[in-house]
Amino acid sequence: MADGFDKAGYGSIPIGFGVRPAVLVVDFQRAFTDPTFPAGGSPHIAAAVERTATLLEAARRMGILVVSCRHAWCGERDMIPWKVASLRTGFFEGDPGTQMDRRIHDESYDVNFTKTGPSIFFGTPLSSILIKNGIDTTIITGCTTSGCVRASIIDAFSNGLRTIVPADCCGDQEIGPHEANLLDVGRRYADVLDADACLDYIGRPQLRSASNLFMI
Repeated sequence: MADGFDKAGYGSIPIGFGVRPAVLVVDFQRAFTDPTFPAGGSPHIAAAVERTATLLEAARRMGILVVSCRHAWCGERDMIPWKVASLRTGFFEGDPGTQMDRRIHDESYDVNFTKTGPSIFFGTPLSSILIKNGIDTTIITGCTTSGCVRASIIDAFSNGLRTIVPADCCGDQEIGPHEANLLDVGRRYADVLDADACLDYIGRPQLRSASNLFMI
């Protein structure tokens, strides 16, 4: 049954894939993926890590740009005023929780940097990296769906990029906020698909020839 959003035309126009994608990986660092850390015990995030690892293997084989980020601060003075207690300890440079999860990170291939705010775009070199590589499509993965992933989706959309979100490659502390936020961004900013749809797209032969056009 159609609701008020449907009647108003929300979600009625698909975005679709472009010709030159990048996979963005938001905050799949040990603090969120390792159950020995306070925020790392979500089985939902753990499942998203495993699914993302498969997607990234395919992307790297095709020469597709992979950009990942992690949350870290130098100390209290540069930390923004989060309301989340678990972010106020263990997120300083050099702390084990700031290390990328090895299942999704290839330091010989991936572009990786530190961010200090929710979005992978905010205060980072990402926009310049995407421009240099001629990117028109961002496939956004990571955690948490209701926080840093959502912020990254909105910024990708605001930068005029085709924004694709494989739902099973994103995770949150609870399934409810994950599903609610994907429903909402899918109405407004992004195509919410699954990893299989992204794998089919990544496997297109024409992407292989396009993957190195702008590399120097």
